[in-house]
Amino acid sequence: MDIVASGGPCGASVTGPDLTKPLDDRVIADIRDAWLAHHVLSFPDQAMSDDDLERFTLYFGPFGDDPFIAPIPGRKHIIAVQREADEAAPIFAESWHTDWSFQQNPPAGTCLFGITVPPHGGDTHFANQHLALEHMPDTLRVKLEGKVAIHSARVPYAKGGVYGDEDRKSRSMDIRASDEALKAEYRHPIIAKHPETGREGIYGCIGYITGFADMEPDQSMALLAELYQWQTREEFVYKHRWKPNMLVMWDNRSVLHRATGGYEGYVRLMHRTTIGAR
Repeated sequence: MDIVASGGPCGASVTGPDLTKPLDDRVIADIRDAWLAHHVLSFPDQAMSDDDLERFTLYFGPFGDDPFIAPIPGRKHIIAVQREADEAAPIFAESWHTDWSFQQNPPAGTCLFGITVPPHGGDTHFANQHLALEHMPDTLRVKLEGKVAIHSARVPYAKGGVYGDEDRKSRSMDIRASDEALKAEYRHPIIAKHPETGREGIYGCIGYITGFADMEPDQSMALLAELYQWQTREEFVYKHRWKPNMLVMWDNRSVLHRATGGYEGYVRLMHRTTIGAR
């Protein structure tokens, strides 16, 4: 197995293993080690089926719960991240976030497989939150120490939210906004230790985070905005370019991510699974 680091703040390319076939325990362990070290791994030239994608996901944990988005027909754990060539809705997931952080036990990771990849645009950006914390000015870190963030699904997934009933009229993805989003709320420390490596990092950002516990709303928003400006700086960001038949897996405990556009007039289709927390 060859692992080539991106040269950026995170990310590495892995070649050698054939992900269309079962992997032995040693290869799985080596991939996990690389994943924990680089936070984002890409596997080019893997003509994976949905069965292959599910099998690979289960090497690294149970399936996570994907709320508010319907799975593809015939599957319980694969969702389609798709956009039609003439679609006018905003790009899905174009704001920085870590997946489903409003859950009590948020997912460890995400796997995304490129099926129909446009010839340009559609990059995925990743922001290393360990580096963001390690290089953070003391003045900002003091403000964050001991703070507990309130994560909520209401802004994106409530019926009146970003991906709510109005958005559904012009979007090809099967997003199921629901008033359940008003109850999907959980609190997590803003500075958290990675459960496998013990390395501290920032967990989450404004968007899913609606405030800090025991802080006034205006103060919370001001601190979240200050944090956001820091944690998404260019020096912490790796910009991943996709190719067809490429699998990317990332560690939601270590990075933020966001989608980008720039492929107007082209179809884009990805299949996604979620690696649940152990």
